[in-house]
This record gives sequence, structure tokens and C-alpha cells, in this order.
Amino acid sequence: MSETMIRFTLNGRDVTIPAATRGHLGDLLREHFRETGTHLGCEHGVCGACNVLMNGRVVRSCLTLAVQLEGVTIETVEHCGQDARFAALQNAFVEHNALQCGFCTSGMLMTAQELLAENPTPDHEEIRDAISGNLCRCTGYQAIVEAISEAAAWLKEPANE
Repeated sequence: MSETMIRFTLNGRDVTIPAATRGHLGDLLREHFRETGTHLGCEHGVCGACNVLMNGRVVRSCLTLAVQLEGVTIETVEHCGQDARFAALQNAFVEHNALQCGFCTSGMLMTAQELLAENPTPDHEEIRDAISGNLCRCTGYQAIVEAISEAAAWLKEPANE
């Protein structure tokens, strides 16, 4: 299998690595960088468990070729914990029991991170629309919607900006 050298920023650090021409970002993150918070579920781009941020936008790491990373910035769930928005989401997910088995949680958190960056005050319908590409078999989604809504409300308070 042929390889190409790629350079990109992963969780705030510049990396250069050979990547298989047909290798996927999710595999590269998990196998080479040990970023195991990025879960590989369906590997067809349907479930959203593998979501990461590429230049601030959610992408499916199971569908993104590693060679597409040249010059981009990738953030995984492990790195986002340093952000106040993300910490608010994590706390709200725990409070609302929105994570049960936890398999979809990292993808849900990455999707919610993007949503709140673009729309700091989403209503329940906007939240449901944003997470509609993420599958969860445990929660029935209501707890997730409530958690994202609570995090948005908490972040809206002046003392928490």
C-alpha cells in the first residue's frame, strides 16, 4: 500500500506522519495517535460515533481519508476538554444521564460543540436537527437534547462567558 507524508495540526500540536493513501482518519487517530475517544461504529458514515472537528467543522473520521489532512486542524474529544463550552457540555451530559453506554457520546459532544459555536442559543428543534446525524441506542435522545440545551443556557450567563 502506498503512503504519503502529511502535515497537520492534531489537538494543538503539529504532526508529520506517513499515511496510507487509502487509510482513514479514524484509523490513523486510533492506531497511531492512540486517540481512542474517537469511536468507529458503522464505518459507513451513518452513526456519527467517529465525529471529530476538522477546521472547526464536524467530519466523519471513518469517511475522511488521512491524505486529506494536509494543512488542516483536527480536534478530537480528548482535546476539547480544555474549552469552557465543552466542559459545560460534559457536565450537562452527566447531570442529565445523556451518556448511558457512552459509545455515541464523543460523537454527540463533537456535534454539540460545533452547534454551540455556530448557534449559542439553539432551541430544542435546532438541537434535534443538529444531532440527527448521530445514532444513539440508549437514551432516546431527549436527555441529550436537554443536556445541550442546559449547557447553552449556562454558557449564556454573563459569569460563564
